[in-house]
Amino acid sequence: MASLLKRLLIGKPIATEHQHHERLNNITALAVFSSDALSSVAYATEAILAVLIVGGASALGLGLPIAGGISFLLLVVAISYRQTIHAYPNGGGAYIVAHENLGQLPGLIAAAALLIDYVLTVAVSISAGVAAITSLATNWGAPWLAQYAVEIALLCILVVGLANLRGVKESGAVFAVPTYLFIVCILAMVAWGVGRMLLGTAQPVVQAVAPELHAGEALGLWLVLRAFAAGCTALTGVEAISNGIPAFKHPEAKNAATTLSWMVGILGTMFLGITWLADRLTAVPNEVTHETIVSQIARTVFGVGPVYTIIQVATALILVLAANTAYADFPRLASLLAKDRFLPRQFSSRGDRLVFSNGIVVLSLFAAGLVVFFRANEIAMLPLYAIGVFLSFTLSQGGMVIHHLREKEPGWRLGLGINGLGAGLTAVVLVVLVMTKFTHGAWVVLVLIPLLVVIFQAIHRHYVRVAAQLSLANATKPKPVRRLTAVVLVSGLHKGTLPALQIANALAPNNVTAVTVNMDAEYTERIHARWQDWGCDVPLVVLDSPYRSLITPLLKYIAEVDGRYHDDEVMVILPEFVPAHWWEHLLHNQTGLILRTALMFRAGKIVVSVPYKLEQ
Repeated sequence: MASLLKRLLIGKPIATEHQHHERLNNITALAVFSSDALSSVAYATEAILAVLIVGGASALGLGLPIAGGISFLLLVVAISYRQTIHAYPNGGGAYIVAHENLGQLPGLIAAAALLIDYVLTVAVSISAGVAAITSLATNWGAPWLAQYAVEIALLCILVVGLANLRGVKESGAVFAVPTYLFIVCILAMVAWGVGRMLLGTAQPVVQAVAPELHAGEALGLWLVLRAFAAGCTALTGVEAISNGIPAFKHPEAKNAATTLSWMVGILGTMFLGITWLADRLTAVPNEVTHETIVSQIARTVFGVGPVYTIIQVATALILVLAANTAYADFPRLASLLAKDRFLPRQFSSRGDRLVFSNGIVVLSLFAAGLVVFFRANEIAMLPLYAIGVFLSFTLSQGGMVIHHLREKEPGWRLGLGINGLGAGLTAVVLVVLVMTKFTHGAWVVLVLIPLLVVIFQAIHRHYVRVAAQLSLANATKPKPVRRLTAVVLVSGLHKGTLPALQIANALAPNNVTAVTVNMDAEYTERIHARWQDWGCDVPLVVLDSPYRSLITPLLKYIAEVDGRYHDDEVMVILPEFVPAHWWEHLLHNQTGLILRTALMFRAGKIVVSVPYKLEQ
């Protein structure tokens, strides 16, 4: 039943030799790797205005200049990442670039920042998508739906996670339609809104309950910096394409660079268009109605009708599916860390559908935890969001500066200038983000990053120790075993015991002992009475246990047998019967499991389990 359910939800396994068929063309790749960046236009403008509104109505006019500065930064970062794509055609994520050029510690810092950012991407994107759904429901007269925001968000995480477990190509095909629907809707809204403004037919946004615009804070540089830092969420996800170059069709680097250019052009146009319309139509964040900026603009430009509904649905879908970018990159980054022995090796293994299934499952669980903790409020999570992004930007671009200085490939001076400018600007923005968002929750990320780095290094030390102890460098060839001593642990004399006695006689003829612990004198006497007929000529040793302990007398006896000879190996054989149904295990004690666990930590013991399957 479990196998059938798995096949139904995830699909049939894909053979390894078909991996090249799972590559993405540029159209699909834009949907897979750019949904996070493109979806940020749904809340980036609102994030800017949510900060400026505390400065009063006059401060809201700074939203457009701030958006212009962020767009310039986006252009610089994008050109910088094009350099990275061509320098690292096999995948030039911040971890690889920083690790190779700046050293192990900067690489791990970049990896930790990105892993945190990917988890936040899922939580923020899906929470924002739920906000779009509840905004639509409010305008339809169903404000009660907002009470179930957490439940809806968790359901969305489950759906997106299952879609990614089915495979990158299949999930990309599913997510392509909503992504392009969102692009068409937003560009159409911007074009129609600009046209109405030029014709003079546009009216300001009408609020159901007007928000207060009294200045609660003086307009100054600090407020502007906070708004700029909030709007920098528009750059989240820009690095995703450079991380996923191996997922593109040949030529990988060229296709990735082309897709990056498409993404930046579309993103910049939508972001500036929404911010311009918000400024001209006086759309402002409204904590009373919880209606988003995009919803206010669409309602004003098109009215509450079919087109408005389509825009809201498209916005909700892209925000939910924006999590797909993190699902594409988190498992891939985790697999790289696992291959370098900084994460458990399970993260480096591909599942049935040629995706890193363990990474997808872990990402879903962490994101679900954040959604529950923050009650699906994306605005509350945004202060944690951009720190990791710009830290990885800075380390990646700094690594590229060292790369150009070391390699000095053709045109390296231009590349050095581009990446140097990118590193400088993102470093400045990182400092601004830390200063402006530290007390709003960013300190949590600044604590988690070094904590994750410590965990990476601890895992790495473990794997290094294991490799050293398993290495053949200082090993000596084992001497032939002259004697094999078998000890069969007997809890009773039944059909499940006989195969174990038979195997013991075959492996260690004339050197087998059966052992039972006297927990019940009457029951032990019944075993003794039948042993001569059914014991397979194996001597039976009965151990007394005055304190009713089962494990201690057995371990003591096994140690005694092991000490009798110096040229033998002791093999402990455990006969076990296996119930027909999983729930029937609850009706039996787990003595075999406890013994195996106890013997596992004692060197020089061979443990053999002989199962006897019970019929239904």
